[in-house]
Amino acid sequence: MAAESSDVHMTSSPPPAPPESSEPRYGGYSRFEIELEFVQSLANPLYLNHLAAQKLLTQPAFVAYLAYLQYWSRPPYLKYLTYPGPTLRHLELLQQERFRQDIMSPDLVQRLVEEGMRSAVQWHREGA
Repeated sequence: MAAESSDVHMTSSPPPAPPESSEPRYGGYSRFEIELEFVQSLANPLYLNHLAAQKLLTQPAFVAYLAYLQYWSRPPYLKYLTYPGPTLRHLELLQQERFRQDIMSPDLVQRLVEEGMRSAVQWHREGA
Protein backbone atom coordinates (compact mmCIF):
# COMPACT_ATOMS: atom_id res chain seq x y z
CA MET A 1 0.00 0.00 0.00
CA ALA A 2 1.46 3.27 -1.05
CA ALA A 3 1.64 6.08 1.45
CA GLU A 4 -0.46 9.01 0.43
CA SER A 5 0.83 12.49 1.07
CA SER A 6 -1.43 14.44 3.41
CA ASP A 7 0.53 17.68 3.08
CA VAL A 8 -1.44 20.63 1.88
CA HIS A 9 0.46 22.82 -0.49
CA MET A 10 -0.45 26.48 -0.33
CA THR A 11 -0.27 28.03 -3.71
CA SER A 12 -1.67 31.43 -2.79
CA SER A 13 0.14 34.10 -0.87
CA PRO A 14 -0.96 35.09 2.63
CA PRO A 15 -3.73 37.68 2.89
CA PRO A 16 -2.58 41.27 2.70
CA ALA A 17 -2.11 43.20 5.91
CA PRO A 18 -5.05 45.39 6.85
CA PRO A 19 -4.72 48.86 5.38
CA GLU A 20 -3.20 51.50 7.62
CA SER A 21 -5.60 54.11 8.85
CA SER A 22 -5.33 57.29 6.86
CA GLU A 23 -5.34 59.25 10.11
CA PRO A 24 -1.85 60.39 11.11
CA ARG A 25 -0.38 59.09 14.35
CA TYR A 26 1.56 61.13 16.89
CA GLY A 27 3.81 59.00 19.06
CA GLY A 28 1.59 56.06 18.15
CA TYR A 29 -1.64 57.81 19.19
CA SER A 30 -4.42 59.28 17.10
CA ARG A 31 -5.46 62.90 17.38
CA PHE A 32 -8.69 61.71 19.02
CA GLU A 33 -6.77 59.85 21.74
CA ILE A 34 -4.45 62.79 22.41
CA GLU A 35 -7.27 65.30 22.60
CA LEU A 36 -9.33 63.00 24.82
CA GLU A 37 -6.46 62.60 27.27
CA PHE A 38 -5.79 66.33 27.31
CA VAL A 39 -9.40 67.42 27.74
CA GLN A 40 -9.84 64.92 30.61
CA SER A 41 -6.76 66.34 32.33
CA LEU A 42 -8.67 69.63 32.61
CA ALA A 43 -10.74 68.03 35.39
CA ASN A 44 -7.68 68.42 37.65
CA PRO A 45 -7.49 71.90 39.25
CA LEU A 46 -3.79 71.41 39.99
CA TYR A 47 -3.15 70.86 36.29
CA LEU A 48 -5.09 74.01 35.46
CA ASN A 49 -2.84 75.89 37.89
CA HIS A 50 0.19 74.37 36.17
CA LEU A 51 -1.04 75.54 32.76
CA ALA A 52 -1.48 79.05 34.17
CA ALA A 53 1.97 78.99 35.80
CA GLN A 54 3.47 78.07 32.43
CA LYS A 55 1.68 81.12 30.95
CA LEU A 56 -0.19 78.93 28.47
CA LEU A 57 -3.55 80.39 29.48
CA THR A 58 -2.42 83.82 28.28
CA GLN A 59 -1.42 82.66 24.79
CA PRO A 60 -4.12 83.39 22.17
CA ALA A 61 -3.39 80.17 20.26
CA PHE A 62 -3.84 78.06 23.40
CA VAL A 63 -7.04 79.91 24.33
CA ALA A 64 -8.33 79.24 20.80
CA TYR A 65 -7.47 75.54 21.26
CA LEU A 66 -9.50 75.49 24.48
CA ALA A 67 -12.45 76.98 22.58
CA TYR A 68 -12.03 74.34 19.86
CA LEU A 69 -12.14 71.57 22.49
CA GLN A 70 -15.70 72.45 23.41
CA TYR A 71 -16.85 69.86 20.88
CA TRP A 72 -16.30 67.34 23.69
CA SER A 73 -19.42 68.69 25.40
CA ARG A 74 -21.66 67.30 22.63
CA PRO A 75 -22.55 63.84 21.41
CA PRO A 76 -21.01 61.63 20.22
CA TYR A 77 -17.82 62.77 21.97
CA LEU A 78 -19.38 63.29 25.41
CA LYS A 79 -19.71 59.56 26.00
CA TYR A 80 -15.92 59.08 25.96
CA LEU A 81 -15.26 61.33 28.97
CA THR A 82 -14.54 59.47 32.19
CA TYR A 83 -15.34 62.47 34.42
CA PRO A 84 -17.66 64.59 32.30
CA GLY A 85 -18.84 66.83 35.17
CA PRO A 86 -15.57 68.43 36.25
CA THR A 87 -14.00 68.11 32.80
CA LEU A 88 -16.72 70.10 31.06
CA ARG A 89 -17.18 72.52 33.95
CA HIS A 90 -13.51 73.46 33.89
CA LEU A 91 -13.45 73.59 30.09
CA GLU A 92 -16.35 76.05 30.23
CA LEU A 93 -14.67 78.13 32.96
CA LEU A 94 -11.48 78.26 30.89
CA GLN A 95 -13.40 80.15 28.21
CA GLN A 96 -13.50 83.11 30.64
CA GLU A 97 -10.44 85.34 30.80
CA ARG A 98 -11.07 86.11 34.48
CA PHE A 99 -10.96 82.41 35.41
CA ARG A 100 -7.76 81.90 33.39
CA GLN A 101 -6.18 84.64 35.52
CA ASP A 102 -7.70 83.55 38.84
CA ILE A 103 -6.62 79.92 38.56
CA MET A 104 -3.13 81.07 39.57
CA SER A 105 -4.53 81.51 43.08
CA PRO A 106 -3.79 78.57 45.41
CA ASP A 107 -7.04 79.41 47.22
CA LEU A 108 -9.12 78.92 44.08
CA VAL A 109 -7.28 75.70 43.26
CA GLN A 110 -7.92 74.37 46.78
CA ARG A 111 -11.59 75.34 46.58
CA LEU A 112 -11.99 73.49 43.26
CA VAL A 113 -10.27 70.42 44.70
CA GLU A 114 -12.60 70.46 47.70
CA GLU A 115 -15.67 70.94 45.49
CA GLY A 116 -14.57 67.98 43.39
CA MET A 117 -14.16 65.78 46.45
CA ARG A 118 -17.58 66.81 47.81
CA SER A 119 -19.17 66.05 44.46
CA ALA A 120 -17.54 62.61 44.33
CA VAL A 121 -18.68 61.76 47.86
CA GLN A 122 -22.21 62.95 47.07
CA TRP A 123 -22.28 60.93 43.86
CA HIS A 124 -21.24 57.76 45.73
CA ARG A 125 -23.88 58.35 48.42
CA GLU A 126 -26.60 58.77 45.83
CA GLY A 127 -25.45 55.68 43.96
CA ALA A 128 -25.42 53.47 47.08
